[in-house]
Amino acid sequence: MEAERIGVRQPFREGAGTAGNRMSLNRRRFLGLGAGLAALGVAQACAGPAAPSPVASYAPQIGARERVRRAANANVVNVDLRAKWSTVDLGGVHVLTWTFDDQLPGKEIRVRRGDVLRAKLSNELGQDTSIHWHGIALRNDMDGVPDLTQDPVRPNSTFDYEFAMAEPGTYFFHPHVGAQLDRGLYAPLIIEDPNEAGRYDAEAVIVLDDWLDGVTTNPDAKLAELQRQGMSMGGMDHGGMGHGVMPGMDTTGSESPLGSDTGDVQYPHYLLNGRIPTAPTTIAAKPGQRLRLRIINAAADTPFRVALGGHRMTITDTDGFPVQPMETDSLLIGMGERFDVVVTLSDGVFPLVASAEGKQGQAMGLVRTGGGAVPGPEVRPRELDGQIAMANALSAAEPVRFAPKRPDRTHTLELGMDMSVPYRWTINGQTFDEHTPLPIAQGERVRLRFVNKTMMFHPMHLHGHTFQLVSGQRTGARKDTTIVLPMQTVEADFEADNPGQWLVHCHNIYHGESGMMTTLSYLA
Repeated sequence: MEAERIGVRQPFREGAGTAGNRMSLNRRRFLGLGAGLAALGVAQACAGPAAPSPVASYAPQIGARERVRRAANANVVNVDLRAKWSTVDLGGVHVLTWTFDDQLPGKEIRVRRGDVLRAKLSNELGQDTSIHWHGIALRNDMDGVPDLTQDPVRPNSTFDYEFAMAEPGTYFFHPHVGAQLDRGLYAPLIIEDPNEAGRYDAEAVIVLDDWLDGVTTNPDAKLAELQRQGMSMGGMDHGGMGHGVMPGMDTTGSESPLGSDTGDVQYPHYLLNGRIPTAPTTIAAKPGQRLRLRIINAAADTPFRVALGGHRMTITDTDGFPVQPMETDSLLIGMGERFDVVVTLSDGVFPLVASAEGKQGQAMGLVRTGGGAVPGPEVRPRELDGQIAMANALSAAEPVRFAPKRPDRTHTLELGMDMSVPYRWTINGQTFDEHTPLPIAQGERVRLRFVNKTMMFHPMHLHGHTFQLVSGQRTGARKDTTIVLPMQTVEADFEADNPGQWLVHCHNIYHGESGMMTTLSYLA
């Protein structure tokens, strides 16, 4: 049945705000961030009295960069967020979990480019938490990484996040503490561009998720199980070497471009806007409208293959930045990625399906423009087996391309798995607890060279910046999260223009929390 109906978005209405305060990591805390950062600082200090040292999140450069982004008369948008225990109805399945303000997904935050967001987080969980503003090039002390950019937000305490909205696009926010992302603590953040040309008539935000919390186990127990026992033998299948799909290619048929091993966790449910397929969300629209879908993959361990039955879609943006439009039957979205697509709607009721890639199950919603039979929860649109588009086949739109330049510095990040112990994922042979930060300097063009030495794909996410994929003669898409296929290499360039200490990590939450994280450290 159609259990929940949402309308399409109409033009943005400006809000107002009041003043708030800001907290930052203190100097004592920063100096205790771990052996890796300390070693980097000592090495620089030993090089001589004029040698550069790490730029801390409380350093004056952080505020100076924010003043460049922030207009003196900027509109301020105030938001209150309560992280709390909640009982949530997934569509006849009731679960006890954690949410923002008893909603799943959390209530959308919608602002305009140039606005200032002031978000007050109240922690009612009984455990430390934080908020990471995924994909946003924001000031370092607001990035939400405990013990790197801020102190953790303790139980029964608050934290005021405040930062300028520099780049329009589709983003979301979630905690950066343990496996909390795999609960219900996530919500969309949409930054509208007041000057954007009208490319669509209406829009809807689509948030995809994999769900186990309160059903079979909880994320902390699942992480502990993986770290104790490792992956199942099915998860260790190295057959991905033979999948025959090269980066940048569209594929047809049911073979996965990601290889034979697409995840480590089997989930009982997959959600579209917080609902299971037997009680789907319905998007109401009109025949002939150009519907913009902002698609966010907030899942912890699951990529999705997305299609709208009876329609082709045109990809217009990824990770907040426009691309040269590409028409396709379906798209493949990794964890942490976002895609904007435009669809010209027919008359009827159509299934919007997100099939869990390489797993059993799917998420589903409905797009209703008129009368007709309602598709069942197990419907599989033929578009899912047609042309598949991935972000590595896209090209950045001309206005957002980087100027051609050779990189000033290249860092190789070798993605690995230590087979001698259960479930130990590494970057350059080190877990996050062991890592040495990778140095960069303000004004450099930096190339990240991701070399995947494992038989699983990894969605690699960079905090505080967006990069441009290096694709031979083609100008790749601007991204903050990119899929690195098994035994493949991806190169991405970014401008070092946002000082501080920034994470780079796998956005499979179980891989990241088991070691596949490192930091980029600005030196000055």
